[in-house]
Amino acid sequence: MASDMDTTRALAIFAATSLVAMLACVQGAGDESYTFMRDAAQAPQVSYYDYIIVGGGTAGCPLAATLSQRFRVLLLERGGSPYDDERIGNMTHFADTLSDTSPSSPAQRFVSEDGVVNSRPRVLGGGSCINAGFYTRASDEYVRGLGWDLEATTAAYRWVEDVVAFQPELGPWQSALERGLLEAGIAPQNGFTFDHLGGTKVGGSIFDAEGRRHTAADLLRYARADGLDVLLRARVAKILFNVRVGRRPVANGVVFHDSEGQMHKAYLSSGRGNEIILSAGAMGSPQLLMLSGVGPADHLRSFGITLVLNQSAVGQGMSDNPMNAIYVPSPSPVEVSLIQVVGITEVGSYIEGASGANWGIRRSGSGGDRPHRNFGMFSPQTGQLATVPPKQRTPEAIARAAEAMSQLDDTAFRGGFILEKILGPLSTGHLELRNRNPDDNPSVTFNYFAHPEDLRRCVAGLSVIERVIQSEAFANFTYPYFSVETLLNMTAGFPVNLRPRHDNDSTSLEQFCKDTVMTIWHYHGGCQVNRVVDGEYRVIGVDALRVIDGSTFNASPGTNPQATVMMLGRYMGVKIQNERLGNEGFGKRNL
Repeated sequence: MASDMDTTRALAIFAATSLVAMLACVQGAGDESYTFMRDAAQAPQVSYYDYIIVGGGTAGCPLAATLSQRFRVLLLERGGSPYDDERIGNMTHFADTLSDTSPSSPAQRFVSEDGVVNSRPRVLGGGSCINAGFYTRASDEYVRGLGWDLEATTAAYRWVEDVVAFQPELGPWQSALERGLLEAGIAPQNGFTFDHLGGTKVGGSIFDAEGRRHTAADLLRYARADGLDVLLRARVAKILFNVRVGRRPVANGVVFHDSEGQMHKAYLSSGRGNEIILSAGAMGSPQLLMLSGVGPADHLRSFGITLVLNQSAVGQGMSDNPMNAIYVPSPSPVEVSLIQVVGITEVGSYIEGASGANWGIRRSGSGGDRPHRNFGMFSPQTGQLATVPPKQRTPEAIARAAEAMSQLDDTAFRGGFILEKILGPLSTGHLELRNRNPDDNPSVTFNYFAHPEDLRRCVAGLSVIERVIQSEAFANFTYPYFSVETLLNMTAGFPVNLRPRHDNDSTSLEQFCKDTVMTIWHYHGGCQVNRVVDGEYRVIGVDALRVIDGSTFNASPGTNPQATVMMLGRYMGVKIQNERLGNEGFGKRNL
């Protein structure tokens, strides 16, 4: 067990270089200037389109770009443009983005009922703007299991990769992690590949060679300008339905408000096959279905929502892949890196890492002002601790914590994280409305580690991390007097979530998993296939309405889902177009 002095220092190290803050590095915005993109306040009061897509995120952008090649498409995004926010464009400002809890922030924070702090995107490009940038495909087994066409998904992946995916160049720390995984038995060595292969590999990245992030918003360059309107800061209140006795409800429009509070309505044009498509994500899509009257009848009636369809599965099957990390302080300088290497184990967990000197730390102050550090999401002033009840974070306590952390030498903040994320997961929860305001977060429970197999996978993954830390390959990046138990102890002591701690966190890996669980933003479910939507992503029991995003997943695809979510938008866009061409007497078209 570490001494009090070592533990205090170690906790400060962890605070300053917290994984959640580090992994939330936001994109370096490009110079895209789309002629079809404008503020929703400039939209007409009433408009008509062939397709209305709600949510301009990782699925919505490629879907809209594809459908616009033949149809008139409206893409409604509740957030702003990633190209207008310098924090998104500048990697050094990533901590500011996550710490921003204003209504215009690109990241909308929420805390699950499990006590885990999380974020949902609120920006064009969606989650690809606030993630670690790792790009990897789902396995062929996953693709076949969902009934997707393997050849068509491969083509869709490549369409995405031509714009947003790159091969990263490994620095010394990531190279040591790669060798350490191999030394720990995570074989074979698969080198660089986008494919999901057991063993150790270098995956793709949405950061290019200059360190600029590319997101789903960049895929809009494929769009036909005359076929697409993108409205920013368009907050959709509900879907409109044509409801007749004895007939299935038919979606025919949406109601949305602009940033000035003015109401607008967009309707589907007359024509067979026109549809509304929800791509608002695992939080937004089930929430919007409920607000529109599609969901559990008793729950909707309790909020005075007119029932359109009693669908008890809406909001069910919510899962978040639990992530646990061990911080490893380094005696040697380390490069700034996000997720680049992954160990795909046989024990049901994925091992990844990220490193960086002074991650989450920005000095400020000018003239006679004393410089101070901003610790980003985990800053005592503005970060995760801001979610702790006020009685537990008095101004005096916050000031003492900030002062203590500001006195530490910069070398205290040098190191990296090795993390494990379990596949699946098997544990599931649910989502419910808190109120009728679409801007507010719904209530969500993920039930982390409720299934014993998830806990077993976490423990097995942590055991692999221990072997990596103790490997010869990683020796240059570990202090010999910091035992694994010490590292576990310092990690467990920092408030990475709002869950209670236990005295045996450093000796019981099971308890460590439960007490230090964090998110890696891979949550999914709420509109699952064969429960809420069918195999073509049409909402069961309703016409002219689909859901195409991560809310339809029963399990997270591969080690990181963003590649597959972007692929799904393209894949379904092509499929929908070809189906309509066939129905209209035309042959299949390559897009």
